[in-house]
Amino acid sequence: MGLRETKKQQTRQALADAALPLFLEHGFDQVTVADVARHVGVSGQTVFNYFPAKEDLFFDRQAEVEDELARLVREREPGTCPVEAVRDYLLEALKHHLLPFPTAAEGLRFHQVIADSPALLAREREIRERAEAALAAELEAEGDFPAPALLAGAIAGLHRAVLRQARQRLMAGEPGQAEDIAGLEESGEAEPPRNIAEDTRTAFDALCHGFHGR
Repeated sequence: MGLRETKKQQTRQALADAALPLFLEHGFDQVTVADVARHVGVSGQTVFNYFPAKEDLFFDRQAEVEDELARLVREREPGTCPVEAVRDYLLEALKHHLLPFPTAAEGLRFHQVIADSPALLAREREIRERAEAALAAELEAEGDFPAPALLAGAIAGLHRAVLRQARQRLMAGEPGQAEDIAGLEESGEAEPPRNIAEDTRTAFDALCHGFHGR
């Protein structure tokens, strides 16, 4: 990567890094693009050069998330069913409470900000739809699966359901408050809520077995 591209990447990251704490503290609808620009010391137009819409500032990893399911299938071990690849990823993610943030409290606040904003909820739906479409394209490209669009829909639907159930429980304070979850993570004792992990395995295994006719 050349110096110009490196500088652009650094500016983009600086904008995203400045925006997220503002959104988490004040809420998405209360923060303007001008607020973010002031924190970084650039113009509002500069922000729009990197992020065409304010939602893009919040979901700055949108492209990565949209490719996630397709990537799991693309990079799976030879002989592994696509359903198993997504299942195993989710089971591992559940051990960390689906919160890839510095603290559990920050992760929970991230999801609460989404829940409070119709604009973010709409964008989240778009991201999920694109992720499903990318997965369908990956399955179709491999050429080994009948009705790849339907299989992608089934996998993506289960994936959404697991995320929704886990996040709802965490936001409701189950299995504990954010501080309790953080304490488990620091002690290395964090485990996924038992019924969610079991339900995830059961549902994905049923889909896998049905797909293979077992």
